[in-house]
Formats: sequence, C-alpha cells, structure tokens
Amino acid sequence: MAKVRIGFGTEFSIGSELSGIGTDNSTNTKQVLGNIHATDLKAVGVSTLATYQGFLNKEAKLSNNIDINSQAGTLGEIIIEGDVTVSSGSTICSSVDELTLTNSFSLPTGNTDSRIHCKTAGSMRFNEDFGTLEFYTGDEWRVVNSFVDTGNRGRALHVGGQLRNSPYYQQDISYINVQSRGNAVNFGDQTGAYADTASLANELRGIIAMGNASSGVKNDIQYVTMASEGDAIDFGDLTQQRFRGAATSNSTRGIVIGGRTPSTTNVIDYMQIMTLGNALDFGDLGTADTRGCGTGSSPTRAVMANKFIDFVTIASTGNSVEFGKDLFAGNYHPGGGSTGTRAMWAGGYCGPAYSPYTAIVKTTSIRGINIESGGVAVEYGNLATTRGSTGASHTYFTGTSDKTRAVWMGGYQQDPNQHVNNIDYFQMNSTGNALDFGDLMKEVALNSSCCDSHGGLGGI
Repeated sequence: MAKVRIGFGTEFSIGSELSGIGTDNSTNTKQVLGNIHATDLKAVGVSTLATYQGFLNKEAKLSNNIDINSQAGTLGEIIIEGDVTVSSGSTICSSVDELTLTNSFSLPTGNTDSRIHCKTAGSMRFNEDFGTLEFYTGDEWRVVNSFVDTGNRGRALHVGGQLRNSPYYQQDISYINVQSRGNAVNFGDQTGAYADTASLANELRGIIAMGNASSGVKNDIQYVTMASEGDAIDFGDLTQQRFRGAATSNSTRGIVIGGRTPSTTNVIDYMQIMTLGNALDFGDLGTADTRGCGTGSSPTRAVMANKFIDFVTIASTGNSVEFGKDLFAGNYHPGGGSTGTRAMWAGGYCGPAYSPYTAIVKTTSIRGINIESGGVAVEYGNLATTRGSTGASHTYFTGTSDKTRAVWMGGYQQDPNQHVNNIDYFQMNSTGNALDFGDLMKEVALNSSCCDSHGGLGGI
C-alpha cells in the first residue's frame, strides 16, 4: 500500500464525503479511529466525542458556542469557554471532578406550570414567573438561596399600632431576637403613622402592608431590610385600601389576606418580595373570616384560620379552600407563625361553636393545625395573660415566630382597662403556658409583626 506523507504548511483536502480514516467502512463520513489533533475542528451534524471506558482523560476543552446533545465518558476536568446551551433532551454522563465555565451557562427556563415535566432529583431550572433559580429535591421544588447570612437571623419586627390616648397612630418599628429574651429595641420608622397593618418577611426583607391612619385607610406597601436598622421605604400599593387584614409568605412570594375597607373584604393579594411594584390579585378568601385571620405557612402552602381554616398554594393563584375548623367562632386571631409543618395562632374573643368551651370567652388558647393535613385545630397551651375586648370582639395584639418559638406582643387588656406592652413566648413543638419574654417600647394595640426565619421560608 502506498504511503502519503504531508508536511507542514501543506493543505490536505478530502473531496468525497464518504471517506474514512483507519476504517474499511466507506459509508462513514470522515470517521477517524484514534486521536484527532486539529487547530480549527468543526463537527457538523450529530457528533459523538467518545472516551475509552475505564480511562480518565486529563482535560476536555470546548471553545466558542457549544451545543451539547449528549456526551458519555469519564473526564477529570471539563473547561468550557464561551456560551453553552444544554437542550431539554441533553445528557452529560461523566464522573467529572471539576467543571469550570469561563463565560456563561444557561439553564432550562420556563414558567411554574412547565416544571412538572422534569422531576429528576437535582434538576435545576430558572423560573420565569418568580425570577428565581430553583432545584428539585425529589419531593418539591426549592429556591436556591441567594442571600448572605450576616448572623442576624431570628429577628422579629414589631410594627406601629395604636396607643390608648393621643397620638393614637404610631410610626415606629422595633425589633427583638426571637431566641433570646429582653425588651424590644428601636429599628426605625414606617413611611407614616399606621395601625392595623399586616406584615410578612423572607430572609432578607420585611413587608408592611395596608393600615389605618389619621388621614384614612391606606393601600400602602412598605419594606425594610431585616438585618439592618432604618426607616421603611415605599414598595408599591395593594389592589385595595384596607386595614386589619393578615399576611404570610414563603421565601419569594408574600400574600396579604382580607381586611376591612371599612366594610369587610375577602380579597387576597400577592407580591414578589424581592422586587418592587404593586400587588396583584391572587384570589378570594373562601370560608375563613376576612378580618385578621391567624396565619402560618410551609414553603408551599399558606393557611388562614378564623372559625374555619382555609389554605392556598402559595406558588399558584386562586381562591382559598376550606380544610379545617378552629376551636372558636370569633374573629381576629393573630398568627404565631409556623414550624414549617405546624401553623399556630392564639387568643380571641369568641364563641364555642367548635370546641368544648361552653360560653363566649376572651380566650388565652394557643392552638394550631398540621399545614398539610388540616382538620380541627388542636390546643397546645395558653397565653400568659388575657388580652381582648368584649365590646369589639378583637384580641388587638400581634404574633410571629421563627421555626421553633412563637412570640405574641402588645394588645388590649380589659381588666384593668388598658393597653399593654407584654411580650409572651412559646416553644411551638411543646405544650404548656407561654412565658414572659420582655416588653415593647410602648403600650400598644392593633399592631403587626414578622420574622426573618419563620417555618414557611424556602420553596416557591
């Protein structure tokens, strides 16, 4: 057989498309058996870069715009320079020690509904509805954390409220650390002097919505950075002016529930916590009373209790659905938050429609429900003091939690007739009575609160 040797500086062109190097199969299009060394190699069509099974290649370097459909082999390191597109049917099967991207890497994108088509544990995607990077755990979709823990987690805010005497409406925001004990410390001021607000938070940002002021009912939404101190900043507006509603959240979406306009409203609004703008309509509150529901959430589900217990799926929109009953048939039960699996609320001035209580009472009951299963609420303990008004049938105080401890703050006490600055705390996975935590800066009622580490954080 003749030998052809081509030196440096020469050009070698194969005219036929059906040419094989080192193969007898004339139908192959440039099939090369062995190593390929090329300066500007361009593979057009369906190509396979194969490695010998059981051997570890030191490095595979891919430059410029690479569209990977499939790759099988074992590589020590993959370095990709330029943009990389991985299609929905792509697979890269390799025990890679290290993957380095020197420019950008694009994950699959889609809305919330489209994620049901990919449920392999470890799958990642960009959610266009929420503007978040998410991954599948094998049980649920969770948001990739994008915050830096500065060591201040466990902070709860106390917002505004009303004094017994003029000036009635309060502008101040104070804070406590839920896992310690002590008095509240000044944080900053709201954008105005408001009572009857509804507050929620994720790991980074606290949201204060709605309110009552000397100038009338508000639809304002304000925000603060939880780890710092400072004044609230305008966020946007609710779909309605209202007060005495409720709120809850997961890491990405906040939900504002019901209230008065001054007549009662069953509207549920939502907002993306880490963006700015006006709230959007989520749906309507179904069977729970619309004024000051007791709320709590898991990363995927929010519950609201007030005579009946309803739930919504946080990542979707729609009307709430009944799935349980509270022990009492009154209204305005402040939420104590959630462990992630158990939602908890307390107090009230209410009737005995769904409980062993035999008369209308101002109850100190601490009670809750399993967020996933529903049913009739279970009583876990009692507040340290009774707070509520027989005239207005409200508890007038606020509650929040981290994942283990709930706190209830302020309120109105009828005997003796006064507002109070009490803070109670309760270990949510236990039973018994709440204990004294410390005092608020003022004796105030019709207040609201939120925490940066409650059980609903995570998920979308």
